[in-house]
Amino acid sequence: MMRIVTALTYVLPHRALSALARRLAWSRNPWLKQRLIDAVVCRFGVDLAEAEQPDPTAYPTFNAFFTRALRPGVRPFDPDPRALLMPADGRISQCGPIVDGRIFQAKGREFTAAELLGSEADAEPFKDGVFATVYLSPRDYHRVHMPWGATLRETVHVPGRLFSVGPDAVASVPRVFARNERLVCHFDTDFGPMVQVMVGALLVSGVETTWSGVEIPAYADAVTRKDWRGRSITLARGEEMARFNYGSTVIVLLPKGVATLAPELAAETPVRLGQRLALLD
Repeated sequence: MMRIVTALTYVLPHRALSALARRLAWSRNPWLKQRLIDAVVCRFGVDLAEAEQPDPTAYPTFNAFFTRALRPGVRPFDPDPRALLMPADGRISQCGPIVDGRIFQAKGREFTAAELLGSEADAEPFKDGVFATVYLSPRDYHRVHMPWGATLRETVHVPGRLFSVGPDAVASVPRVFARNERLVCHFDTDFGPMVQVMVGALLVSGVETTWSGVEIPAYADAVTRKDWRGRSITLARGEEMARFNYGSTVIVLLPKGVATLAPELAAETPVRLGQRLALLD
């Protein structure tokens, strides 16, 4: 049964609430920013010992705390050179095969790769591939990294709502990942195309990339494409590519016959950046 909070998100002013959250996250008011930081550390059990800056009072804003860097070496990468890496800390929402272009969301719910990516043409290479959906909770490290070395080809900013992407919403809101505002990042690799989708959510005040800075907001009113070919934006395996300014979800899509997902991955599995996502076939 849908919880009352999730039901209310159908009528809440998503963008206005997220704009307010952004103002709070970027506030330099010492009392306000520290209350927010302390509340999240306490409520979600954030392990600041892993952070490059472990002192919670040293962050100038709540957003600086939320997008904090990790200490070097705390997320070792899978040593197998054929391993694609987990792009973020978090929890597997779902993972598995893309069946005739359809992606499993939760029991009784699915959406199409075309809906997620914004076009049938963009989805075609992934029609019978594999996917992994990783949910980042407020306690997690909020930077997203590359599963494999790749060159950026195109980004697609797809407009949408800003529903929560927590477990209840994923179980209750039809096609939630294909309805929310998102930035689709298309990469070319030595095995073919790869996509990472940065999915926005309620109170997510921004998505930033390492190559162009803030992408969301502004929120989109129409699908917006940016062609990055010829710009030589090449990112190494494990390199940071983007970050969220609040908890959300990243979805990885791979073509058919390229790689096999790590067998230990399943819904609700806790994961960490750098562990094995998949192994090249």
